[in-house]
Amino acid sequence: MVAVLSIQSHVAYGHVGNSSAVFPLQRLGVEVWPVHTVQFSNHTGYGAWTGRVFDGQAIEEVVQGIVDRGVLGSCDAVLSGYMGSADIGHAVVSTVARVRAANPAAVYCCDPVIGDVGRGVFVRPGIEEFMREVAVPAADVVTPNHYELDLLAGTATRSLAEVQDAVAKVHALGPRVVLTTSLVADDTPDDAIDLLASEGGRHFRVRTPRLDVSVNGAGDAIAALFLAHWLETRSAPTALSRAASSVFGLLRRTEEARSREIVLVAAQDEFVSPTRVFEAEEV
Repeated sequence: MVAVLSIQSHVAYGHVGNSSAVFPLQRLGVEVWPVHTVQFSNHTGYGAWTGRVFDGQAIEEVVQGIVDRGVLGSCDAVLSGYMGSADIGHAVVSTVARVRAANPAAVYCCDPVIGDVGRGVFVRPGIEEFMREVAVPAADVVTPNHYELDLLAGTATRSLAEVQDAVAKVHALGPRVVLTTSLVADDTPDDAIDLLASEGGRHFRVRTPRLDVSVNGAGDAIAALFLAHWLETRSAPTALSRAASSVFGLLRRTEEARSREIVLVAAQDEFVSPTRVFEAEEV
């Protein structure tokens, strides 16, 4: 059985961070060891929340407890998302090094959460630089959105060719697989959204219909799903097709429910057997 150590934020109500990533992984039969970087009542988009942010030492203490169980060698991957501080980021990268020491075949999937179109950079000062200079170079798989891809590459992309050049710059930082989500290029129709998975100099695209839904947590879910399918198949296009199809089904169900939160539990069958399958095409 595949085991993933997921170090992310967590909310009691709703689905972002670990509360978005853990259940889909479990539904696919992945053993998940969640470590929370924050424990909030709900995601911050509501404008009010309760709870607390943990520091890097707290993360390292939990990881040490796992080490003490003697099981770190059975960890196949580390998954990270939003990092509230560089302190937490260093704890994550330190954990990756410990996992790799115990299991050299283990991989690190980093969702480099920095910002998004319309919102700009929404992380604390220093996080963008930490992602570019430390976390992304340490990763095997990265899953930026289009906005974050441009920030990491230090460029602005519009055409597919420009996007591919930016992906090459991110590959040059270290990762062997780059999944670009929420991609809107010049040739993307107004009623669609693209995803691009890149590996070994090849690029694969999935285009799905644009839905009238604006929720948090979908990016966390697709990073987890893509990692799970890539671990199983070691195929970027296969992982892309499966993850994109599942998240489209999840978002379609969320749109139908008119929910402010992704309907992660109600739509759980989409993770195992998507209602609609979108094949990846090489571009």
